[in-house]
Amino acid sequence: MLDYPNLAALAAVHRRGAFDLAAAQLGITPSAVSQRVKALEDRIGSLLIRRGQPCIATETGLRLIRHFDEVMLLEAALPLPDPQPATLRIAVNADSLATWVIPALAAVEGMLFDIVIDDQDVSQDWLRTGEVAGAITSHPGPLQGCDTLPLGILRYIAAASPGYIARHLPAGPTRPAMARAPGMTFSDKDRLQSLWLRQNLGSEIAFPTHRIASSQGFVDGALAGLGWGMLPLLQAAPHLATGRLRELIPDTPLDTPLHWQFARRTAPALAPLSRALQQAARQALITA
Repeated sequence: MLDYPNLAALAAVHRRGAFDLAAAQLGITPSAVSQRVKALEDRIGSLLIRRGQPCIATETGLRLIRHFDEVMLLEAALPLPDPQPATLRIAVNADSLATWVIPALAAVEGMLFDIVIDDQDVSQDWLRTGEVAGAITSHPGPLQGCDTLPLGILRYIAAASPGYIARHLPAGPTRPAMARAPGMTFSDKDRLQSLWLRQNLGSEIAFPTHRIASSQGFVDGALAGLGWGMLPLLQAAPHLATGRLRELIPDTPLDTPLHWQFARRTAPALAPLSRALQQAARQALITA
């Protein structure tokens, strides 16, 4: 039998990236964390944590962390007399988190959430490696050992402030103008702006860009005239109605289908969250 406090220490070191941060999470000393990880490595006969900045789990360590997460979720679903909330790690794209996911999480009782924020095009990778129990992703699957539920379409629009458009795009979003006009991107993984340019101007265009890793920062940046960007219609609609934002080209949305993928073995334990996500998505997203 594996020692689950030792597994908890292993998971905490990997996810916090350091022994002292893991100790603070677990409420024990860094020395105790180190002893628990060392005891587990001796028991398994393999290196489980690569010490560094940050500390990361080896492939064997990741398999043990995945096992620990699954056991904790399954135990949380049992009718125990004094149940403890399980921590559920999921991957969510920033725009969904900023617009419609939080009410779904709030509707689920008895769980604590550890949310990994990543682009919807790559969030599936977190699930594939076992780093999370579920992911909101743009990929419908199939993914081995996982189930997929369609959620709906998150609609984006290319928008900027009227002042920005007058200054940078007086003749409209022509190819030469878009190559000079500053835009906004979330990160190097963010392809939404490039996809919209290819969809509406025939090909991708290299453009100067601010990097703003914040959904609300995108909206604030557009309102302030900092740059143009792809904004979720859920966030942009009130500002479009007041005229504080304008579409670069009217009626040219970019639709991103979203799916909820989760490990099949923990599907019963995840059922309350799956239902809550589907309900929130029906109210906020566009259904096909």
